[in-house]
Amino acid sequence: MKSIVCMQPNELKMIEAQPPVRGQGEALVQIRRIGICGTDLHAYRGNQPFFTYPRVLGHELSGTILQSDSSDFQIGAQVSVIPYLECGSCIACRNGKTNCCTQMKVLGVHTDGGMREIIAVPTSHLIKTDGISLDQAALLEPLSIGAHAVRRSGLQQGELALVIGAGPIGLGVMVLAKQRGAKVIAMDMNEERLRFCQEWAQVDYTVNVLNQPLEALAEITDGDLPTVVFDATGNAKSMMDAFTYVSHGGRLVYVGLVKADIAFNDPDFHKKELTLMSSRNATREDFDTVIQAVRDGAVDIDRYITHRVRFDHMIDEFEKWYDPANGVIKAIVEL
Repeated sequence: MKSIVCMQPNELKMIEAQPPVRGQGEALVQIRRIGICGTDLHAYRGNQPFFTYPRVLGHELSGTILQSDSSDFQIGAQVSVIPYLECGSCIACRNGKTNCCTQMKVLGVHTDGGMREIIAVPTSHLIKTDGISLDQAALLEPLSIGAHAVRRSGLQQGELALVIGAGPIGLGVMVLAKQRGAKVIAMDMNEERLRFCQEWAQVDYTVNVLNQPLEALAEITDGDLPTVVFDATGNAKSMMDAFTYVSHGGRLVYVGLVKADIAFNDPDFHKKELTLMSSRNATREDFDTVIQAVRDGAVDIDRYITHRVRFDHMIDEFEKWYDPANGVIKAIVEL
């Protein structure tokens, strides 16, 4: 079985490995698609929190069932993987917040992921994806992160939301916020990305962070500022600046994760009576929201994917995906 391992920062290696042995309650899945996430890129560069080497990357996955004892997952069935392996018994799990389990193991981060031909997955973490493509099934996961952030924020129809960062996760937040009936402002420093936000996510406004963003937001909102701000950059400066963009009584949601400390001005925080929250991973409910949106045609996966490569050639292409000139939004690997 072929497997691609991140041996250490800046080193990927193709190896031959023994196929996994299916444990109780697990299925063997033939991996067919792997989405490349910011987590994979950060891990490769050595900037990913909660990470150790060597590690098989890959947590945006779809494939077909090779072996299963479950009548729900017949051999050959197409599936998507929920990569968040929770313990099921900690305080978070007992309260239905499996996405932030105290013993969380995310495939491709805390434990080996799906950048290989075959993987063993608990059937409790598989979703049947009849009626959608393998590409669509693989990309339920990053979009579910956006769905979870939107749900956690309590965003209401008609609210004005700002999404900072027009990468894959930010785009997911935008399209799911629009699904909720919100008006959405996209903020980024890349004009080409901002145009894509308008065309793909149908955002209502765009703001370039390099061109007096606070003034632009004040003009859009008649001085009120957005009631909900999502930061999906994973950039410490952006995350700290985001406090200034939130309205009085508003909510700031950190969707992106940064390996750094975050500071803010307490008088301003108290003056506005802001709510600050993080959003981590997703739950099955969020996956269900996204798969329904995909089936309804509300999410255009074909345009979301900008780069595609075969598994055997992925290592040669991986470095290129860091170059902004290549215009990567979402790369996907085919097996």
